[in-house]
Amino acid sequence: MRDSDDNPVTGGRWNSAAFRKAIVTFDDAPTPPGESPFVGGVEPRRDIAVVPYDAAWSTVFERLREEIVESLGFGALSVEHIGSTSVPGLAAKPVIDIDVTVADSAEEQAYAPALEKLGFHLIIREPWWYGHRMFRGDDPACNLHVWSVGSPEAVRHLIFRNWLRHNPEDRNLYIAVKQEAAKYTTAEGGLVSEYNQRKQDAIRSIYARAFAAAGLTEMESE
Repeated sequence: MRDSDDNPVTGGRWNSAAFRKAIVTFDDAPTPPGESPFVGGVEPRRDIAVVPYDAAWSTVFERLREEIVESLGFGALSVEHIGSTSVPGLAAKPVIDIDVTVADSAEEQAYAPALEKLGFHLIIREPWWYGHRMFRGDDPACNLHVWSVGSPEAVRHLIFRNWLRHNPEDRNLYIAVKQEAAKYTTAEGGLVSEYNQRKQDAIRSIYARAFAAAGLTEMESE
């Protein structure tokens, strides 16, 4: 099993117009009233440290992927290294992000017990947002995201990763944005969610260029 990097931008092709539209449409709806994404009283993280790229991150991912595939078997439809640690040369928080695609993320019994045996703990459940689940691993530090097959968010992650791998200008832009966001969020004692919010405008502009290059949208003239 390899990363889906056969195409420098998309890592694949999509033939459905509806699916293509879903990929380029972000769901920014707030958490439904009375709901919380956090499981078991877990608190949002405040530790925000952006460090230079470490080539060892890819090795750590490969080890984790082997363990996940062995544990989930054919239930793991794909296991991808995503996020900043998956992009050579990109500064990042030293936490490995992994996307695992399964048949149906709502069927937690099909994968959660196996992941828990590997040391991962379910900390986020968002059935209202693409059926997202997130497990945390502590040694090594890892965020493991679970999606149902066909999730547009998982596809977006691959587009973003592959684009940054092949476009140094946007990679350098993103480094600067991440460092500034970390600096100000840490100074204010803010949460990781606030750090992410500070990056959002830059991320969306990078996505716009990646979507256009993938043929998913047309790039508007500036």
